[in-house]
Amino acid sequence: MSTQGITFYNRYTQQLEQEKVLGEKSLRWVYGTSLGKVALHTLIKRAFFSKLLGAMKNSRSSAKSLPQFVREYNINLDEAEKPLEEYTCFNDFFYRKLKPGARPICADDCIALPADGRHSGWQDASQMQGVFVKGQQFDLPALLGSNELAEKYQHGTVVLSRLCPVDYHRFHFVADGTPDAAIRIPGPLASVSPYCLRHKLSWLWTNKRELTLLRTPHLGDIVHLAVGATGVGAIFQTYTPDSPVKKGDEQGYFAFGGSTIMTFFEPGRIQLADDILRNTEQCTETFAHVGDTLGMIV
Repeated sequence: MSTQGITFYNRYTQQLEQEKVLGEKSLRWVYGTSLGKVALHTLIKRAFFSKLLGAMKNSRSSAKSLPQFVREYNINLDEAEKPLEEYTCFNDFFYRKLKPGARPICADDCIALPADGRHSGWQDASQMQGVFVKGQQFDLPALLGSNELAEKYQHGTVVLSRLCPVDYHRFHFVADGTPDAAIRIPGPLASVSPYCLRHKLSWLWTNKRELTLLRTPHLGDIVHLAVGATGVGAIFQTYTPDSPVKKGDEQGYFAFGGSTIMTFFEPGRIQLADDILRNTEQCTETFAHVGDTLGMIV
């Protein structure tokens, strides 16, 4: 495995920054050594391992680790809905809600980002490559679990939003519309950290996923694809299928672990934000908050 660190562009500071990775040494060992890969295939990517981690993070004793977690990763408690001492376990804080107004929603002519995270984007999905290492190609039919959908979006616009374990872990709708019920696509639960995806990008389309079609009046059908990862034993959808939603409304949340949301638009519907396009061409992710601008309506 590459020893290169994880560098991203911060939209708000307009600078390149180094990511502080939770469990970095373990990730390097699991995905970068022969013995670690044995552990990965026999234990770590199995659903029961993530369920065990989830049970630990749901225990009341896990709340004791929260003060150190907040200090070490400089998490802004002013945004949280509740004070730290009111969270009953680690997961309760991990998928915490934020105070009203903590994440302003972009203007009416903009598409909103679905989550806090580090974002990569392609105006044409057929050009998806070089996310974390140049030359890696996406398998769109496998990713979407459908040849029909892959054909529909093969020249559409796509954004990959990677959530780190230290991020706000609720995800939201990017536009007004009416969502279908989520379609579950089974799979294992490997890490989606760049350390791992540099080695094997296909975890994105073999990991457990849930796909939601958002039917919109002016943008066609938008695909929200939630990708699970190690520690994410369940993806929780909190919306009501077939009921209208507004841009920025909550769709769901992930429990403990890094996670990914991918958003697909039909061809010619939107123009991606310049910083996301420019940085993606350099294999660099762009950090921005949920509700901030993903792109403009064409």
